[in-house]
Amino acid sequence: MSQIKKATLLTYAYFGVANIVGVILTPFIIRMLGDSEYGLFALIGAFVGYLSILDLGLTSAIVRFVAQYNTQKDSKGLENFLAVSLIIYTAISLVAVIVGLVMYFNVDALFGDNLSIEQMGKAKIMFLLFIFNIAITLPGGAFTGICHGFEHFVFPRLIAVIKYIIRTILVITILYNGADAIGLVVLDSILNVLFIAATIYYTFVKLKVRIKLHSFKASFIKEIFSYSIWIFVFGLVYQFQWRTGQVILGATTNTVTVAIYSVGVTLGLYFLTLGNVINGFILPKAVQSIYNNSSKEKLTGEMIRVSRITMIILFYILGGFLVLGQEFVLLWVGETYRESWFVALLIMIAFVMPISQGYAHAILEAKKMMRFKSLTSLILTSIGIIIGGYLSKIYGLQGIIYGIFGALIVLQIVVLFYYHFKIGLDMKQYFTKALFPFLILFCMVSISSYYVFKTIDKGWILFLLKGVCYTIMFGLGLLMILRKEERNYFLNFVKNRSRT
Repeated sequence: MSQIKKATLLTYAYFGVANIVGVILTPFIIRMLGDSEYGLFALIGAFVGYLSILDLGLTSAIVRFVAQYNTQKDSKGLENFLAVSLIIYTAISLVAVIVGLVMYFNVDALFGDNLSIEQMGKAKIMFLLFIFNIAITLPGGAFTGICHGFEHFVFPRLIAVIKYIIRTILVITILYNGADAIGLVVLDSILNVLFIAATIYYTFVKLKVRIKLHSFKASFIKEIFSYSIWIFVFGLVYQFQWRTGQVILGATTNTVTVAIYSVGVTLGLYFLTLGNVINGFILPKAVQSIYNNSSKEKLTGEMIRVSRITMIILFYILGGFLVLGQEFVLLWVGETYRESWFVALLIMIAFVMPISQGYAHAILEAKKMMRFKSLTSLILTSIGIIIGGYLSKIYGLQGIIYGIFGALIVLQIVVLFYYHFKIGLDMKQYFTKALFPFLILFCMVSISSYYVFKTIDKGWILFLLKGVCYTIMFGLGLLMILRKEERNYFLNFVKNRSRT
C-alpha cells in the first residue's frame, strides 16, 4: 500500500478516535474548568495564535521545494535549501518571542475591562506558555514539511495519533487531580517538545536528510519568499477568520460567549480538517505534474477525480450535521451552547467548494501563482470581519459568522473564475461531473432524513440509531452516483481490510 493510502487511513483513524474521544473529553473539560475558564483558555489561545502567522508560509515552501529538488535529483540544492530554511526559522522564532512579549504587556489594555483579577493573572501565565509553544512549533513544523516533501506521510500521521491518545489520557488525569487551564497549556508544551524531537530524529535517521549550507545568496532567499509570502498571506487570512471573532467577543462581551463561539468554530474546523485530509498529500504530485508539463485536460481530470472522493466525505458530514447537529450539540455540551451549531453549520457550508477544489489550489502553489488568491482572500476576509464586528452588536456572536460567511461565498465565486480563465481548468466539468451529483444526493438524503427523524424523541441511544439510519440512506444513494472505477476501488478496499 502506498504512503498516501496508508497516511490517509491513519489520518481518518486519528480523526475517528479524536471525534469519539472529543465527544467525551470536551464536555468533561468544560465541566471541570467551568464555562468561564474554558472561555478564557480559548480566548488566550486564539489571541496568541496570531503569532503562528510568522511561519511566513515556509512549511508549505519546504514541502514544495523538497518535492522539486527530489524530482530534479538535486541533493546539493536540497541540502542548501534546508540549511537556509532553518536559519530563517531561527530568526522567525526570535521575532515571535519579541512580538509575543510586546503583546503580553498589552493584555491588560485589551481585556482588562472584561476579566477579573484572578482571570487576568491566569491569562498572563498562559500567554507566556503559549509564546513558548509558538517559538518551538514554528521551526518544528519544518521537519514535518520535510517528511511530506519526501512523500513520507505515514510517520507524521502515526505520531499525531500517538500524541492524541497520550494527551487524552493525561488531560483526564491532571484535571481529575485539580489542574486548571494553565495545567493544560503546560501539558501541551511538554508534549510538543517531545514529539517535535521525535520528528527531528526520524528526519535525520530514517530519511537520512543532510542539511549543509553551501551558499547564502540574497537571490535564493528571494526565490523562497517569492513563493512562501503568498502562502503566508493565506495563513494570515486563516488566522483572521477563526481567531479574530473570539478576540472581538472577548473584548466586547464575556468569556462564556467566547466559549460558545469557540465550540462552534472547533466543530467547523473539524470539518475542514477531515475534508482536507486528501488535499494534504497532493502538493508533491501537483509539483511533479507541472514539471512534467501535464496538459490542462489531464490536470482537470485529476482535479475532478480528487474532488469526487473528497465530496463523499464533505457531503456525508454536512448532511448529518444539518439534520442531527443541533441535537448532538445539545446532548454533548448542553443548552448553553445551542448557538454553536449554527456557527459550525455556516462554516461547513462555506467550505464545501474550497475544500473539494484542493487540487486546483495545489496547482496554484506548484506554479507559484498564489498571489491573486491570497490577496483577494485577505481583502475579502478583512471586509467580512469588519462587517461581522458591526453585526455582532446587533446579532451577538452570530453576527461575526455572518460577516465571515458572506466573505467566503464572494471569495469562492471570484476564485472559480480565476481557476477557469487564468489557470485553464475546466470548472464547468467540476460542476457537472463532481459537485452537482453529490449536491443532489445531499439534498435528497437530508430532506428524507429530516422528515423521518423529526417525530423521534431525543437521547443518545436514539441519536446513534438516527446516525446509523442516515448513514445507510447516504450509502445507498452513493452507490447510484459512484463511477464504476470508484465502486471497484471501495469494494477492493473493503475486501483487503476484511483479509487483514
